[in-house]
Amino acid sequence: MSRNQILVIDDEVSIQESLKGILEDEGFSALTVSSAEEGIPLIEEEKIHLVLLDIWLGDTMDGITALGEIKKLNDIPVIMISGHASVETAVKATRKGAYDFIEKPLSYDKVILAIRNGLRFAQLEQENRLLREHSLKKTRLTGTSQVINSLRAQIEMVAPTDAWVLIRGEHGTGKELVAQAIHGLSNSSDRPMVEVNCAAIPEELIESELFGHEKGSFTGANSNKRGKFDLADGGILFLDEIGDMSLKTQAKTLRILQEQKFERVGGSKTISVNVRVLAATNKNLEEEMHKGTFRADLFYRLNVVPIHVPLLRERIEDIPLLVDDLMDSLSEKGLAKKSFDDNAYSEMMRHDWPGNVRELQNFIERLAIMCPDQIISGHHIRLFLNTPLTGGGETLKDDMRIPYRAGDFKEAKRSFEREYLRIKLEENDGNISKTAEDIGLERSHLHKKLKSLKLIQ
Repeated sequence: MSRNQILVIDDEVSIQESLKGILEDEGFSALTVSSAEEGIPLIEEEKIHLVLLDIWLGDTMDGITALGEIKKLNDIPVIMISGHASVETAVKATRKGAYDFIEKPLSYDKVILAIRNGLRFAQLEQENRLLREHSLKKTRLTGTSQVINSLRAQIEMVAPTDAWVLIRGEHGTGKELVAQAIHGLSNSSDRPMVEVNCAAIPEELIESELFGHEKGSFTGANSNKRGKFDLADGGILFLDEIGDMSLKTQAKTLRILQEQKFERVGGSKTISVNVRVLAATNKNLEEEMHKGTFRADLFYRLNVVPIHVPLLRERIEDIPLLVDDLMDSLSEKGLAKKSFDDNAYSEMMRHDWPGNVRELQNFIERLAIMCPDQIISGHHIRLFLNTPLTGGGETLKDDMRIPYRAGDFKEAKRSFEREYLRIKLEENDGNISKTAEDIGLERSHLHKKLKSLKLIQ
């Protein structure tokens, strides 16, 4: 992992040189500039961990203004230094986000102590932020099936190591969740996992996204930019949908993976990193290699520890637990919590789920929004899955899919209610009292609803 890098912004060359020497003696890396105009761009271009900023900077931008600009770019600790500042100035700097305030002539022991405290504070802030993110982001693998228990065991074995992992599985199986679980149990769990969706970035921009670029290196590059490899230094880089990466980018990525060194697009400076890579794909990479669309050497570099994420139909017994978890998550977002009877679970366990857990997740959300009943039955599942309603093979007609074609939510909800109640009335031979009892509504309420939907006069 690279050393903490301190940026010194002071217009006195003697102060720059003194601070640079003492910082390097203490094991830090130091960058020195004479003005805020020189220093602020470095916040974006370099990995700066803390700034020492003089309040008075000659005729250039003053330190208080520079402090505000730095805080807009990055919430790194900024320690203000000054030879003749008032209490009012110190209070103003603190209110603008300065971590500490040190007066000249500088006590170098005090400077080093303030820097170490500032870096420790920033680390604690990052850890707290990650804890908040982890509390909001579900990383637990739900299920008790044999295949999910095996997957959980593999994650627990590989996570604490530095081994690279290739996560394979179809769309919607939860490959990203596996990567998050590995990250959460890894030695880098106190740092963010940097994620890149290789399929979502245009081919002409993926090199810039991964490696960064220099200002003016291509049209639209209006400033220097750090890439994902740079941002992931000392932690984990997750390359999702790696099978969709172009051959040109694969070649450059392979070199960087091997050397852990790279240059930004349009740049000549070599940047060294220490990155652990997790990659994921839904493609058969052996077939892609045979077709010549995926490099064999990159495959073998990534495939240190292969992990296969099972299909939902391979762990169908996990569906009740998954459904309950998904409904709990939806209720936390404000949707009404529904319950499911045994027939509902049975119907869902009979479905093939070609879209895997993602399809199940979308389906449960659709039920939570569109189904008016509190208890979801097997009939509701058949209705929403568009599977046969009777043993005779009768299927839903096209006009019964109106809710999914409707323009807005209110229209969709009204369309569903009308179709649902029409079917229930037919099942009960038009008997409103029997229908009300069947669906758990008061007869008077159902009568009003039927009239408003123009199902009765």
